[in-house]
Amino acid sequence: MAEVVQCVSPVDGSIYAERAVAHGIEIAQVFAAARAAQLDWRRSSINERGRLCSAAVDAMLAMRDEIVPELAWQMGRPVRFGGGELAGFEERARYMIEIAGDALADVDPGPLKGFRRWIRREPVGVVFTIAPWNYPYLTAVNSIIPAMMAGNAVVLKHASSTLLVAERFQKAFDAAGLPEGVFQHLFLDHEKTGEIIAGGLVDMVCFTGSVPAGREMERSAAGQFIPVGLELGGKDPAYVRKDCNLAHAVENLVDGAFFNSGQSCCGIERIYVDDAVYDDFVGGVVELTKQYVLGNPLDETTTLGPLVKPAAAEYVRGQIESAVRAGATAHIDSESFAMDAVGSAYMAPQVLTEVNHQMAVMTEESFGPVVGIMNVSGDEEAIGLMNDSDVGLTAALWTEDADAAARIGDAVQTGTVFMNRCDYLDPALAWTGVKNTGRGCTLSRVGYEALTRPKSYHFRIDTH
Repeated sequence: MAEVVQCVSPVDGSIYAERAVAHGIEIAQVFAAARAAQLDWRRSSINERGRLCSAAVDAMLAMRDEIVPELAWQMGRPVRFGGGELAGFEERARYMIEIAGDALADVDPGPLKGFRRWIRREPVGVVFTIAPWNYPYLTAVNSIIPAMMAGNAVVLKHASSTLLVAERFQKAFDAAGLPEGVFQHLFLDHEKTGEIIAGGLVDMVCFTGSVPAGREMERSAAGQFIPVGLELGGKDPAYVRKDCNLAHAVENLVDGAFFNSGQSCCGIERIYVDDAVYDDFVGGVVELTKQYVLGNPLDETTTLGPLVKPAAAEYVRGQIESAVRAGATAHIDSESFAMDAVGSAYMAPQVLTEVNHQMAVMTEESFGPVVGIMNVSGDEEAIGLMNDSDVGLTAALWTEDADAAARIGDAVQTGTVFMNRCDYLDPALAWTGVKNTGRGCTLSRVGYEALTRPKSYHFRIDTH
């Protein structure tokens, strides 16, 4: 019997989709086609690449009415929010298409008498994108569109929980008339994925996922001398200063903690609040959290869907129970959320206080609808606690003082510093992390540097 990968829906536990795992000949053919296609694709103009990629974006958006409920079935996001991911997909794709000409232009180091010199950005070759399920269109587009705009061919392997997303990308590029082989997808298990990387079939890996999985990527790539872009875990903090707009901070941080059921790499997982506003902040967060509607994601009234699978919910429940046993206070009665049930993917949101950094819920990624809140005496204590982590993707500061935010931001070990916003990715800025969050960069002009290699030209014009 052929091996398969399955998408088990968190809505009802049914098998929503399954596909056969690709094997030797099919894998070899896909990468051979990619390598052959890339030789022609790299010679195409940036304008032509942009035309085809833009047409693919149009084709993807035309599938919106099918994609939104499909996402709900695959990974549980409520349909009322499903269109938001496609809007973000479009924003990122169109921005990277727009800036490609400037970002990939030759670099002029300046005049030197008797010489002509420049640096050209060349495509790396075949890019292998390994995408996660939590934002399956947003995370994949971060590398797919800029990689192709830079002249690379792309092979996509999507997470089993969002199998159909890979097919949507394929349909969009096929509808756009992209040359055959420039974009392809494969259904793979972990073993086959590692074999592809270790086997020298690719020139670059772009991976988004957990820290342990990132280590596996590096192990597979050992000795291949290829770049491995890694966007891994986060335990993203927020700091609420006493000079903040408190109502604005409460509203946005609750959304930042619980949107997508907390399943966001840059979602807010821990909050530090100045003593002066701590009680009011906690009260506001608790009241707003109680307003969520946990339910079937296909219902338009649902604002909090299930986690991607029951095991994910059980992991978060375990963190909460461990924290409460150690002295934390849980402010939300899960029994007030009718769909919450131990053993299911449906889980009520939770707000914890009286927490500390001896508790896993404050130090280990939760990836679920729980947030811990600690009071602090001021900036220095907040900075120390924000930096007390082995990951660093984003940090959000809530204050009316931009100079203070810049000063604090300089001291925080993170890839992105927000002021008065959170859980957002601006495609004009570099998306990157520090510590165990990974290496490399996507989006912005800087992201194009990661998907190309520099080639220097040094011509002596005057030989007399």
